[in-house]
Amino acid sequence: MDEEKARARVVVHGVVQGVGFRYFAFRNATIRGLKGYVRNLPDGSVETVVEGDRDMVADYVEQVKAGPRFARVTRADVTWEPFRGEFETFEIRY
Repeated sequence: MDEEKARARVVVHGVVQGVGFRYFAFRNATIRGLKGYVRNLPDGSVETVVEGDRDMVADYVEQVKAGPRFARVTRADVTWEPFRGEFETFEIRY
């Protein structure tokens, strides 16, 4: 497994608020040992920023693009950024 570190920012659009999306993202990040956050945005989208091992971040991004069972993701904007190591945990922000 490639142990290179990575960071991704994903903004997910569609029916993604009020369907358990943040908890879904939290669970998927923590089981992969990733750090960062997920939060609802005022426009109805969900933003997540995540850091960790590149393979785990890539897997997380694919899970978030699919979304939880009751979500309907219409678009996911993924931005790969340089790893910063700025997070100690993964959190749901309110």
